[in-house]
Amino acid sequence: MTDNSWDSYAEGWDSNSDVISYSERAFRSLTETLDYKGARILDFGCGTGLLTERLSPLAGSIVALDPSRKMLAVLDAKQLGNVDTIHSSLTRELIDQNRQLQEGFDLIVASSALAFVPNCRETVGLLAGLLNRGGHLVQWDWLKEGGGEDTGFTREDIAATSGTRACPTSR
Repeated sequence: MTDNSWDSYAEGWDSNSDVISYSERAFRSLTETLDYKGARILDFGCGTGLLTERLSPLAGSIVALDPSRKMLAVLDAKQLGNVDTIHSSLTRELIDQNRQLQEGFDLIVASSALAFVPNCRETVGLLAGLLNRGGHLVQWDWLKEGGGEDTGFTREDIAATSGTRACPTSR
């Protein structure tokens, strides 16, 4: 499955100061919270791999999943030895057919990704099923103000699902 809508962003993504800052803040918050040394990690919606690249030096291995072929091409060009990429959206069929996804993960990160999936609840359910016992799913996403059509989650959405494995809304 492909998502050509993100392909047009790939070339300049890693030089966008907002994107760089976002990934740096996500990485910093993760390292302040969890020890992921040696962990098997899934970077869900990895894009060009700005977060993957930061996680790679201490991770045991990383599977980077994204539906944009061009975003993954940028990540692949970084030649990170412990990173394998998968070009696809996350589906039950993909999990059933892909050995890399069946092995389980100690950590799953989703940086600015879950607000863009068609069915957030279903996707989080699939992700939760990929976690090893004691594993963590960590999400960062955009704050949606005023209930508009912007992508992201409102403060109310977040409060309503705090501590749960469910997304506040589905599209």
